[in-house]
Amino acid sequence: MKAFVAIAIVVAALACVPVFVHSNVVLNFLVVTLMIALAGQGWNILGGYGGQYSFGHAAFFGTGAYTTAILQADYGVNGWLGFAAGIAAGAAVGAIIGGLAFRAGLRSSYFALVTLAFAEVLRILASVAPITGAGVGILIKLDLRAQAFQFQSRAIFYLVILALVAVALIITQLLERSRFGVWLIAVRENEDAAMALGVNATAIKLGAMIVSAAITAAAGCFYMQYFLFIDAGLGYGTWISIEALLTPIIGGVGTVFGALVGALMVKSLGEGAKLIAGDAPGLDLMIYGAVLVLVIRYAPRGIVGALADIYAHVTRRFAAPRKPAAEAAHG
Repeated sequence: MKAFVAIAIVVAALACVPVFVHSNVVLNFLVVTLMIALAGQGWNILGGYGGQYSFGHAAFFGTGAYTTAILQADYGVNGWLGFAAGIAAGAAVGAIIGGLAFRAGLRSSYFALVTLAFAEVLRILASVAPITGAGVGILIKLDLRAQAFQFQSRAIFYLVILALVAVALIITQLLERSRFGVWLIAVRENEDAAMALGVNATAIKLGAMIVSAAITAAAGCFYMQYFLFIDAGLGYGTWISIEALLTPIIGGVGTVFGALVGALMVKSLGEGAKLIAGDAPGLDLMIYGAVLVLVIRYAPRGIVGALADIYAHVTRRFAAPRKPAAEAAHG
């Protein structure tokens, strides 16, 4: 219960931000940061808890974005229904990729390369297929109504993406406390030993892949509703795979708040560097790389893990029983 209380406190605190912040620039930054945190949370379930490092989560992000875009632009489907369909499509792509990869027994670097290959194939297809607008992309017509999943205020978008992040945090916490989560971590630690104990490793990894893909696809759907435009480079570009992977690793891989903390830190540092050095090409990636090296060197469990270690050390120090004065004098 304490874990869910922590989620409630963090989400409530973040929900108060629009009350004090009215700058569209700041709100836009926070919206994008939370969107990256949502994608990172999806990656964290598969890579952090399951140990299946993916380099191609853009496959799910882009599928979610393109599905909701096509349904709205070409078929006039309501934005909310398109959003739900995009999540379902992303989960389906995750099931297909996971089914092919895990049933073939692919692990570690082989699995990572396969996910990267699938994302690249989807990017190429999206850049030439007429249904995706080929190289031009898809633009959703501006319709500033809540029924169309479009809002005039960035504050509302902020609260929507915050709600999605909150749902992802709750799902992760439930997974962490469930039997499925225990099996998933067992597969991560030693897949052969887990299978020897009767765990169906393929089914567990496939389940994690589907949940991971659905959450990342939700981030893609939100991206489409927020920016109203998508093309192959944005939907299936390596940028989202990199950021979805880096944020939980930096924040704390395999932890509930890792992706959120990592996204807030990395995006803040990136924006701060741009204010100082200007909008230099690739500067954000340089910042991400430098932070990643520092975290791996000094905090291998990420920021959340480092803070947990510090808290545990302080707690043990103050909780240690003290010797009576007389005993200490003779001792």
